Amino acid sequence: METAALKPAGNVKVTRDDWLAAAMAVLVDAGVEQVKILTLSERLGVSRSSFYWYFEDRQHLLDDLLDVWNRSNTGVIQHHCAMPSATIAEAVLNLFRCFVGVDAFDHRLDFAIREWARRSVDVRRVVDEADAARLAAIAQIYARHGFAAVEADTRARILYYMQIGYYAMELNEPLDERLGRVGGYVAGFTGVPATSDELDAFIAHARTSDTGETP
Repeated sequence: METAALKPAGNVKVTRDDWLAAAMAVLVDAGVEQVKILTLSERLGVSRSSFYWYFEDRQHLLDDLLDVWNRSNTGVIQHHCAMPSATIAEAVLNLFRCFVGVDAFDHRLDFAIREWARRSVDVRRVVDEADAARLAAIAQIYARHGFAAVEADTRARILYYMQIGYYAMELNEPLDERLGRVGGYVAGFTGVPATSDELDAFIAHARTSDTGETP
């Protein structure tokens, strides 16, 4: 994210969302210690007093940041896991879709939150709850397609931890290289090959939404 001041054009009023966006940018770029009211007001080009139209104090802002992160990153996984699917391969490909596009899972934000959790027991609890919710949603796609509970849970963990590990390693493989492996990933995660139609639909979606963040 850019670190330049996020000044609104003309005399446009700075909104609550503007404060949250600025705070999110600082969190990702510099860590939670730098998410300060003065720092944010300077980025937005407004006085500190306008902060208090929307937030009681800095802690209120931090609590809202956690809520935004959870609704966006955990929510996008849950949404894609709940999409209708005729086969387990299609279900996993639906999940893969949440990692592409401008409104996709934000891995930089996720790791910023996890770094914050190293310093806060309360944030660690929220992160643990989010991980549990994500794993439950992924396990449910396996359960819907006939996998026993233990196997559904195990496969969900393999898939989720692989994706988080990919981001942690900052592999940044070219899009074509990653798309060439999608069929193998589906077979590895499910034990069932995807059909050519299923793969073609996902690849078309990935290319349309290309951010270089395919599974």
